[in-house]
Amino acid sequence: MAQERAELHGTVVDARGGEALSNVQIQLTASYRATTDAAGRFSLSPPAGDYVLAVSTVGYHLVKRPVHLSTGEIKEIEIVLSPDTFRQTDTVDAHLSPFDTTRQDSPATLVLAGNDAKNLASVLADDPLRSVQSLPGVSSNNDFDARFSLRGADYSRIGLYLDGVLLHAPFHALEGQKVQGSATAFNGDMVEQMELHEGAFPERFQDRSAGILDVQTRDGSRTGTSFRIAASASNAGVMAEGPLGKKKRGSWLVGARKSYLQYIFARTFPDTNFIFGFEDAQGRLSYDLTSKQHLTLYVLESFSSLDRHTNLAALGVNSLVTAGYHYTLGNLGWRYTPGAKLLLSAHAAWMREKFDNNNPSSLPLGAGFYGEWVGNATVAWMWNAHSPLEVGISARRLRDQGFATQYQTGNPVPRLLDHFDGTGTVGGGFVEQPWSAWSGRLHFAAGVRWDRNSVDQVTAVSPQASAVLQLSAATRIQLAYGQYVQYPELSLLTSPLGARGLLPIRSNHFVAGIEQRLSDRTRLRVEYYNRADRDLPFQSLYDPRLIDGKLFVPPPNPPYRNSMRGYSRGVEFYLQRSSANRATGWISYAYGHTGMRDSTDRFPSDFDQRHTINVYGGYRLKPTVNLSLHSSYGSGFPIPGYIQKIGTLYYLTNVRNQTRIESYSRTDLRVNKSWTRDRWKITLYGEVVNLTNRKNYLFDSFNGYNSRTLQANITRDTMFPILPSVGIVLER
Repeated sequence: MAQERAELHGTVVDARGGEALSNVQIQLTASYRATTDAAGRFSLSPPAGDYVLAVSTVGYHLVKRPVHLSTGEIKEIEIVLSPDTFRQTDTVDAHLSPFDTTRQDSPATLVLAGNDAKNLASVLADDPLRSVQSLPGVSSNNDFDARFSLRGADYSRIGLYLDGVLLHAPFHALEGQKVQGSATAFNGDMVEQMELHEGAFPERFQDRSAGILDVQTRDGSRTGTSFRIAASASNAGVMAEGPLGKKKRGSWLVGARKSYLQYIFARTFPDTNFIFGFEDAQGRLSYDLTSKQHLTLYVLESFSSLDRHTNLAALGVNSLVTAGYHYTLGNLGWRYTPGAKLLLSAHAAWMREKFDNNNPSSLPLGAGFYGEWVGNATVAWMWNAHSPLEVGISARRLRDQGFATQYQTGNPVPRLLDHFDGTGTVGGGFVEQPWSAWSGRLHFAAGVRWDRNSVDQVTAVSPQASAVLQLSAATRIQLAYGQYVQYPELSLLTSPLGARGLLPIRSNHFVAGIEQRLSDRTRLRVEYYNRADRDLPFQSLYDPRLIDGKLFVPPPNPPYRNSMRGYSRGVEFYLQRSSANRATGWISYAYGHTGMRDSTDRFPSDFDQRHTINVYGGYRLKPTVNLSLHSSYGSGFPIPGYIQKIGTLYYLTNVRNQTRIESYSRTDLRVNKSWTRDRWKITLYGEVVNLTNRKNYLFDSFNGYNSRTLQANITRDTMFPILPSVGIVLER
């Protein structure tokens, strides 16, 4: 006798935006399986009974849902799948467009999230900031470093915000040394979304002059407890998450990692200072105190360490042998919505950085401590339906102390190169008001910021404004202008090489862009930018050079002065398709020119890169297979200093930054393959870094010169060769 059957129909959608997901594997039993079509639909006709429906595809969390089917029943369900880097949820986080940001006050903003961010982080490093390096306008010709430059400005001028708090140095790195390597301290699997503001950013961001990277971490799952165990060529880690309490009014998320990339690098790059290991632990709690009040707590504890005793015979008296760096962060957030028109939010955070460096004789080369207390609060008032008035205040209490020394062979008494010790307070506030006109076709936002530093006692007022004009349903023009202030580091203000009277960096930004939507998920964007900088601190007498044909020998400790000013101008072209199905990615080209001036000396910026090409593409071939490719090209950065190349040798000259390092080019190929079992989902990641085995170079150091022949001695490092790597994640 034939079994009585039922019918199960359903739709699978993406939690980020609600896009229907094709190529998703649906399974009730081994005999009843299906794959969603282009509309995300599936149908099954099993016998009546009780089942556990398993829904999975590569790059998304596994979802299991109990299903009861009665005889003759026709049941319709919707399944929401969350990307691996998105909080697990049963509801859709809807957006008007995959390109729209949460706010419209920053036209020059690029959003990175979901599988794109994960694939670009690389299997080898699994670092969220390395995915940012692939965006237009971003330059990074250093395989070892998570940091990057933006439109000719170095990383120190880019603000990294994590959950509303400006971070100082959240890296696994070696502080106090001129080394070229770093890794991001926070775990990429805890990051939900990153927004890069490349220019003319809103005044709610403070104390940075070139750009902002705004990072939001994700909540843990409120639907159930899950575990992830990961291992790759760089590190191994574990992550767990789940709901809080029987009523599931909150969630928890904890993770820990330990690296072993240093063992690979010790054999591949035995002479580099990047051979350090790290471990970190971090967690996030989220809880609804009431229906109107919400609390979050994020904590991070990380350690980095270096030990080069195995290479001791080849090291000099001032070589780094052992080093340690300890970074701690705690961030408590509060959000309160007393009514539909008012939102109050606040953060209280504390961060700490400690480092110590020692030479082959275990004598100190340097040590330091940085601490910061942060408090900020924001009030948003929806005085009408589309124009919230936002007001915010902030205060940061800073503490910084440290020293750097140098030794001579046979003399145990060190030479003090630098020392600093001081405290200070940076306070400020902002007001921002957006509004719309012409039935929403024109969106305008304007704001002003006030800041003061207690050390140099400089008060600054900075305006910003932006406008978006919707010419048609598919075409929009975006304009923005802003002024920005960045105070000198406390270590510079209190150093003998600096002064408490050093002025802050001031920058004027102008951005103009036009964007054409070719479809709901495809756009073409062209953007022009112009940034003018002044009062940059600079050691104008630091480098040896030729002046009127004669050798200039620098003084022992040249001071910093606000003697440098400059500009950055360029244009960026950006073609992007953003989709959870099949093809996703972008092709971008950026042309830029960043020039500096010190007194009568004009020269390119140390990070002036004329041509930058970034290409990324991802494609879900099957429910269990995803392929992605990333390729970058950057014309070479200048070799900093007064150096020219004649033949194969380098010599001193009278023009700064005249010679450039060779251009950078790298292509990475990645394949993700998943398997779903009864209780586990297994994902295998395979990657080939530098697929074409291109030999890339990095300027490492200037090592002196011959005063008679004027020949200069520099060191260049080589980057990654072709380097395969694998990783595996087990999710339950």
